[in-house]
Amino acid sequence: MAMASIMLDQDAERPVLRVTGKLLTAALGTVERAMPSIPSNTSDLEIDLSGADALDTGGAWLIADLKTRLEAEGRSVTIVGASDDQAALMAAVTKAIPEDESPEAPPTGFIPLLDRTGRGTVDAGKSVVSLLSFFGLILTRLVGVLLRPWRLRFAALFTQMEETGLKAVPIVALMGFLIGVVLAFQGAAQLRQFGAEVFVVDLIAVSVLRELGILLTAIIVAGRSGSAFTASVGSMKLQEEIDAMRTLGLDPIEVLAVPRILALLIMLPILGFIANIAGLFGGGLMSWIDLGISPGLFISRLYADVGVWQLAIGMIKAPFFALVIGVISIWQAFQVEGSSVSVGQRTTASVVQSIFLVIALDALFSVFFSEMGV
Repeated sequence: MAMASIMLDQDAERPVLRVTGKLLTAALGTVERAMPSIPSNTSDLEIDLSGADALDTGGAWLIADLKTRLEAEGRSVTIVGASDDQAALMAAVTKAIPEDESPEAPPTGFIPLLDRTGRGTVDAGKSVVSLLSFFGLILTRLVGVLLRPWRLRFAALFTQMEETGLKAVPIVALMGFLIGVVLAFQGAAQLRQFGAEVFVVDLIAVSVLRELGILLTAIIVAGRSGSAFTASVGSMKLQEEIDAMRTLGLDPIEVLAVPRILALLIMLPILGFIANIAGLFGGGLMSWIDLGISPGLFISRLYADVGVWQLAIGMIKAPFFALVIGVISIWQAFQVEGSSVSVGQRTTASVVQSIFLVIALDALFSVFFSEMGV
């Protein structure tokens, strides 16, 4: 087989790219590496195929792709010396090269804006209906499992409790400790102006027990465990494992969703309580260092001024937060379709929506308990 080569002849009236030998697919790697560069000031180029002994689809693609790229740069390219068979092959390959279509600019004006707004509203409405339907399905399965506990997969439940609860203890405790430190430091700076440093105990206790402890714990769980739920279940849906479960007569909601949501319902209150203890410890430590409030005084004021309802209000919120995070994350996982890109998009949407709904629900609880005088 004659070695294929491509040489640039600039001595002619116009630059000529001469192709010699057998330009076949097997030789494309060598030919591409040895191909001469076309000077940027070359506006007209001639590709001479008269010396090409053989040309297959791969070789034709190499010449056609070069011609297409040079013409896209505004140069004039002419192919000469090709036999009838080579010309027909070049024409077929050139026709098959996909055109680079630049994305069209979205239409502007009031009507397109109204159209996009309407479509977005309809899509949002469908998503809300789908989410509410899924929430009802989850509640049905949870009640069914509670009435028939032998259907619960305890191995999966304990595994999820370890993943969502036990392994999250360090980050939750550290977060609670730092929140307590920050509250004590900032509160002391403000209360010192009025000689009311001792009330920093009440500030720390009410803020941590009533609001920040459980709220920030739920946000951490949404980002850590909620995203993990969406990614793992979404990958199973993408690989058709959920369809395989249905084929085997298994209920994916009961197998995949119920253990994860029950694990959140059990572990989120525990994590919230750990965050509260860590927050009080951090606040008490900073109060002792910065204000000289001894641990004994801190604990005595905690018992005297902070009622049990401050802790109870935070703990009451925990199951609702857990249910919201679990339902949103699993629902987003069941919306995965297409490719692995969808898994990442749904995971991001799961975290954003879970955190937003947790904060919104916390605001509703705050208004409710305030109206109730608690």
